[in-house]
Amino acid sequence: MPILTRRTTIAAALAMPAAGSLPAAAQATPPAVTERPLFGAKSWVLGNGLKVVLAENHRAPVVAHYVFYGAGSGEDPAGLSGIAHFMEHMMFKGSGNVPSGDFSRLVAREGGQDNAFTSRDATAYFQHVESSRLALMMRMEADRMAGPAFNPDEFEAERNVVLEERRQVIESQPRSLFQESFDAAMWGRQHWRGRPIIGWPEEIRAISRQDMLDFFAARYSPSNATLILAGDVTEARARELAEATYGLVPTRPFTPRARNATPATAVEERLERREAATREAVLVRAIAAPSMTWGETHHAHPLEILAHILGGGTGSRLHRALVESGLAVNASAGYDGETAGAANFTIYSTLRAPTTREALEVAVMAEIKKLLDDGVSEAETARAIRQQTAGALLALDGIGAAPRMLGGTLSLGLPIEEAEYWPARLRAVTQAQVNAAARAVLANPLATTGWLLPA
Repeated sequence: MPILTRRTTIAAALAMPAAGSLPAAAQATPPAVTERPLFGAKSWVLGNGLKVVLAENHRAPVVAHYVFYGAGSGEDPAGLSGIAHFMEHMMFKGSGNVPSGDFSRLVAREGGQDNAFTSRDATAYFQHVESSRLALMMRMEADRMAGPAFNPDEFEAERNVVLEERRQVIESQPRSLFQESFDAAMWGRQHWRGRPIIGWPEEIRAISRQDMLDFFAARYSPSNATLILAGDVTEARARELAEATYGLVPTRPFTPRARNATPATAVEERLERREAATREAVLVRAIAAPSMTWGETHHAHPLEILAHILGGGTGSRLHRALVESGLAVNASAGYDGETAGAANFTIYSTLRAPTTREALEVAVMAEIKKLLDDGVSEAETARAIRQQTAGALLALDGIGAAPRMLGGTLSLGLPIEEAEYWPARLRAVTQAQVNAAARAVLANPLATTGWLLPA
């Protein structure tokens, strides 16, 4: 059950918080650019508050069935980090009418695939099946929405599975272990951005079954969830099945998302770690930034373009200044603006010997200063927009792309137009907007510089 940590393409979008009232900046209108929507999705709300979205596609007799809950690791209570992810595991341990282990077994018997993922902003459960099997998927998923068993006889065994997953995914990977320490150094060990999605090991061990029951009661309401259907199903059939399955789940209140405030400065402005398994020195610099839901939200799309101009592969400024000059093995920049709260604008680079750490860091900061002093050009902006939209649109062909993007957008409390017209919104970004976003973010004092070094 993978953990979704950051969006790398349009199809891998995770980030996804609670339903409820939209932030003022999210009440956006469709873009001025006249363009067809990506998915042409239809949406409605059931009587119990569950949002339903349908993206019809009849090219093949298959359907993707996803349920997103507006509860990710960012909703883990203090001292219980990892509970959202642990609960994702326990949701497969049976419900009212589906015995433990039968869910995935029945999906496989019908020739389908199922899984789940946890991000900072949501937990999602999904199946890809032949379209005639959709009714069974919806009955089983609605059954565990109504009430999972959280089988006490399997609780400790699954806790050990989660701890082993942590050992494999985090503790045995020097870069993952460093990234975990880096996030905590920047945001704080108990800040929602500073905690690992999988949880701190001592806190995973502290989670009780009652803690999980309380988390389910607080967060897993139909009115804090979004059902996404994509593929070979008509609107009439989707409405019929949704009412006959999810419509029977009783409505219940949920606790709205409330995350701790963003600090004014980083807990630690610099971090250095040495790992025996590391062979190359890696530089990371992260700067707090507005997101689609927090801060000066109008900078979000320009920041996507800025990240590509600065470190989006060959031809980017950092690649030319660091890699082509021989200072670094690689260099990149990223921005995770689809989240409920503050985002990160991050720069990565791997040192090439005999370059010194000081020289590489000076070169990175010089490139940032040059960008702030001179600004980006109109040609750079146009090139980044073209590459960002074309590359991401290629990822939409997979069966899971539409539900992941739509579910991620809606569970953040953003309007569906943000997903449907995402390319048009990027194409509307101007050179002046990118430069304004750069000035607003790159000098932010809430920033941390880190080095992962060989032992």
